[in-house]
Amino acid sequence: MPPLIFRKGLDLKDAVAGQLAASYHSALVGQIKDSGYRYEAGRLTVHLAKEFGFCYGVDRAVDYAYQARERFPDRTVFLTGEIIHNPHVNAKLRGLGIRFLSDPSENVDALTPDDVVILPAFGVTIAMLEGLSGRGCTLVDTTCGSVLNVWKNVRRYTQDGLTSIIHGKYWHEETQATASQATASSRGRYLVVYDKAEAAIVCDYIRSGGSRDAFLAKFRDASSPGFDPEVDLNHIGLANQTTMLMTESLEIGDMFRDAIRDRYGDAELASRYRAFDTICSATQDRQDAVNQLLAAEPLDLMLVVGGYNSSNTCNLAHICAELVPTYHIADPGCMESPARLRHKPVGAKAEIETTDWLPSRGPLRVGLTSGASTPDNLVEQVIRQLSDFANAT
Repeated sequence: MPPLIFRKGLDLKDAVAGQLAASYHSALVGQIKDSGYRYEAGRLTVHLAKEFGFCYGVDRAVDYAYQARERFPDRTVFLTGEIIHNPHVNAKLRGLGIRFLSDPSENVDALTPDDVVILPAFGVTIAMLEGLSGRGCTLVDTTCGSVLNVWKNVRRYTQDGLTSIIHGKYWHEETQATASQATASSRGRYLVVYDKAEAAIVCDYIRSGGSRDAFLAKFRDASSPGFDPEVDLNHIGLANQTTMLMTESLEIGDMFRDAIRDRYGDAELASRYRAFDTICSATQDRQDAVNQLLAAEPLDLMLVVGGYNSSNTCNLAHICAELVPTYHIADPGCMESPARLRHKPVGAKAEIETTDWLPSRGPLRVGLTSGASTPDNLVEQVIRQLSDFANAT
């Protein structure tokens, strides 16, 4: 008998609505939206980006997790790993008694048909799904529709004999899941490029070849088993991790198109190169909103709130940092005082501490946005803390 899989909720949306509102919503943020996304208190003015915080896919995933806990109160409920990249939200789920299979203390091999397993918003690999199904676990699938759209495209590439070139982070759960879709067939191939610099290496190889061994060493962890650049770069299809920087994904697509054209000519471009825009609309909307805010308002600094391992949040910080002093903070607790702030600089791997980060005199204009996995209640706490710091006597 196949395992029970819930993909459209568990018919308990109303039952958990109060819990979700108490845990993640904010009356203050709602008021600020109604006031033109502007908040004023003393010398402080906060300008909110017009798109920020929980996206539909994240909201749905968290909702399903709460429904699963409500539906199965007497059964052990697991998550394969973080449901989204936000420590506050994951801590709340742990507080509900949901266990994480990614914890060292847990053992996937110990799962039984009595267990319930929640699949995260960025999906899981085919191998993991088959393993969980084989154990007969009840599954609650919260995979985002935008991710499913990417999977559909890379499967089509494989069917048509194209190698999937994925703009993403090879270590990210979503990209790993997408790569597994690309190799669902034995003839499937993929290559993951992190940025334009890595894309340029691949494009140079397409144009003029090079050292096969050096290429494979460079992309050892980011390519499919048995990848052969001499063969597998002749026909390619572009895809991306849905939370990457949209402008960079488009530029990388152009780079590959030009490389294929230079190597094979215009006549063969259509048969050797294909691309689909698979940046999710929520990611694009948040990036567009930040660009609009930066263009419209003179700002003293920008705060970006969200998990340090959240790709879409890091990309929002990247956009802002090019135009205004920007601090990416994981949560309100990073704002220790007007003189001390913990944050992760753009491109850095670790959190650092910055002193005298908040101007102490005169009008203070702060831009604020948050990643798609950051709830509104954390945004409210940041605003209130900013107000207290800015207007302290």
